Amino acid sequence: MPNASSWSASSPLLLLWEDSSGTRIFLSLLYAVLAISGTLSNVMVIYLVFSFKKLQTTSNAFIVNGCAADLSVCALWMPQEAVLGLLPPNSSSLRSPEYRLLRGGLLGLGLTVSLASHLLVAFNRYVLITKLPSVYQVLYQRRHTGCMIALSWALALLLVPLLPGLWTPGSAQQPPPRQTDGSSRYTALLLALAVLGQTALLLHCYLGIVRRVRGSAKRVSVLNFHLLHQLP
Repeated sequence: MPNASSWSASSPLLLLWEDSSGTRIFLSLLYAVLAISGTLSNVMVIYLVFSFKKLQTTSNAFIVNGCAADLSVCALWMPQEAVLGLLPPNSSSLRSPEYRLLRGGLLGLGLTVSLASHLLVAFNRYVLITKLPSVYQVLYQRRHTGCMIALSWALALLLVPLLPGLWTPGSAQQPPPRQTDGSSRYTALLLALAVLGQTALLLHCYLGIVRRVRGSAKRVSVLNFHLLHQLP
């Protein structure tokens, strides 16, 4: 039977696979605190948006979508990690391939939809500030907004199975095989491309907003200068 070190090295999620009991307890408590605080804060945001009609805007719809994605991590994934961190490394619960698949799916789904929601919020602000009001009204109709939110979840469901680093096949009797370098590099490349792509799009949106605001501020300054000279 493999020891804790070999099982830790072959674990695809590399989260609470520590030999030191003190480290495992500390990480479990950390996950518990993050789970409680994250769940309460996201539930509060969703409650406020649904309770006040003035907050029910298109931008807040994307924020609520991100909160729902965060709940899949804070309310569903983190509590499991907090509990599993207190179990021995060779526990049969940790070796179940179906259970590891569920945990990896929750984590990948939540992170992917959360990144997509941040991007949707940035693009929404970009269109609102830099484009004509008519363009914004046509693009962000209720039906279109719903399609964007549904597309973020559909895209996440398609991308999550492509991340072999989140799980590997295994059985209850044998630990999952050590990942190959190719699989690890493939997973790292996908994650890097996703994060870099989202960051590039976010920067494009916010830099466009900054340029538009600076241009508007200059026009206002020039207008005020001429008005001051026309005063008696």
